[in-house]
Amino acid sequence: MRRCAIVTGVSAGLGEALAGQLLARGYDVLGVGRRRSPRLAGTRFAFVHADLARVDALEQALVPAFTTLAACSPDFACLINNAATVGGVGLLGTLGGAGIAADLDVNLAAPVIAADCFCRIFADPGCERRIVNVSSGAAQSPIAGAALYSIAKAGLEMLTRALAAEQGGGRLRAVTLRPGVIDTPMQEAMRGQPVERLPGVAMFRDFHASGRLVAPAGVATKVVVRLVEGEIDNGRTYAYAEL
Repeated sequence: MRRCAIVTGVSAGLGEALAGQLLARGYDVLGVGRRRSPRLAGTRFAFVHADLARVDALEQALVPAFTTLAACSPDFACLINNAATVGGVGLLGTLGGAGIAADLDVNLAAPVIAADCFCRIFADPGCERRIVNVSSGAAQSPIAGAALYSIAKAGLEMLTRALAAEQGGGRLRAVTLRPGVIDTPMQEAMRGQPVERLPGVAMFRDFHASGRLVAPAGVATKVVVRLVEGEIDNGRTYAYAEL
């Protein structure tokens, strides 16, 4: 059985860990990101350089790489929309149009484009397909100063539900993952924010100080076993505790 996976945001953190775990389990992996991780290599790993903030050029970057992977006629293909940014931290009223657009491009428009390309290119009815959209508890519970992140993650969860509604009659299933608090560069960036920009910064600092952050490798293993390879409910949102 030939299995392949596409993971966005593989430079570090959860994306890098997911790609590594998938490679270790025999998948052909295509990593998407702005820079390549030195930890990801081998004949079964390919990398496509793409700036997810450049949504005008994203499809042009993804389509050739997706097409090459699909041409290998995999029995199973999975897209993990993992990449995200917290560049748009700040209170509404202080952000400005350009910053708002850039943040929503990475966190919402880019994964929709990736899902659109995936559905179109991996269209073989003989191939089982999955899309895992990495969201956050912020999709449900807004954090003052991180409104753009919450808005985008809520939209990403609707993407999952839309995919389930539109593709549910075929062999494509989509789920959302809220992975909990992971020890990633994003967490580091959040706890380094000034309270004027992120009034809720104390929560992120406490995650670190109290040792509540989970290592990316452990989360990645659970995600692959439970959501990539396990039985899933189409359209459902899974919390870390359910993995």
